[in-house]
Amino acid sequence: MFNIPAVIFAGGKSSRMGKDKALLPFGEYSTLSEYQCRKLSKLFKNVYLSTKEKKFPFDFPTITDIYEESSPLVALLSCFDTLESESILVLSVDAPLVDGEIIKRLYKESVLQSNQNKDAIIAKSPKGIQPLCGFYRRSILPLAQTYLSNHNHKLTTLLHEANTLYVSFDDETPFTNLNTMPQYQDLILR
Repeated sequence: MFNIPAVIFAGGKSSRMGKDKALLPFGEYSTLSEYQCRKLSKLFKNVYLSTKEKKFPFDFPTITDIYEESSPLVALLSCFDTLESESILVLSVDAPLVDGEIIKRLYKESVLQSNQNKDAIIAKSPKGIQPLCGFYRRSILPLAQTYLSNHNHKLTTLLHEANTLYVSFDDETPFTNLNTMPQYQDLILR
């Protein structure tokens, strides 16, 4: 089990879904967020849900955003403000097909001596980078704070400016995001 905390980002507005995707049923669990928590609990000693509010119908540690704005950047800053760890895994709640093998490969890259100077180790799929699937280090905070001060909440832009290692994966399928109801229904009917 990995000692680095894992954080599932589940505080988004879900505007394209029309309802809170973190609370939709998935697999044998009553919510997608619980599915992700149980999956990551098999790999990590400490798993948290990042959110704007307490909303989950199951008991799990949460990290509440410390800023009023809603964005993954705000969630990232809130995680490092709450946790004392030098590194965290970030995974979006709406990417349930990211499996243990992907996370293990990212972890192996993150602990290599040659990558110790990296601010982030992020998955890259055939369609592009996956900013909500990877390891972030505390060293990214000064740049992240600058982005917040400038009202620039784009993690992809932050990662391009930071010292980031992108780990390429050949298959797009695991990085499928459930952003709309048709995407969600298609996945649960497979």
